Amino acid sequence: QVQLVESGGGLVQAGGSLRLSCAASGRPFRSYTMGWFRQAPGKEREFVAAMRPSTGSTRYADSVKGRFTISRDNAKNTLYLQMNSLKPEETALYYCAARNSIAAVIPTTTNEYDYWGQGTQVTVSS
Repeated sequence: QVQLVESGGGLVQAGGSLRLSCAASGRPFRSYTMGWFRQAPGKEREFVAAMRPSTGSTRYADSVKGRFTISRDNAKNTLYLQMNSLKPEETALYYCAARNSIAAVIPTTTNEYDYWGQGTQVTVSS
């Protein structure tokens, strides 16, 4: 079992930056695959980025490559998402997720993750 708590959301102008954090408690952080998803009003939840904290390997959605960076601090059991050059269409509730096992390929669909945080709101104004 793991509990996930996101923070760092807020209001930012287009082109600005935010850093989200996800504090994980419970089992050791390294044993999970960790990911970020987002959900805009009226839309499905979509994959943003994920990583294996044990190895540092990462995967990104094409739409955020080069602008977002996922990272972790294993000692603090915390996952981060640095978001740069934000766009108004990226306004959404951002969720942290954890998968209870290590897959051969870092998963990108919601049903492949076992635990979810409550989300943190990111609003990008034009």
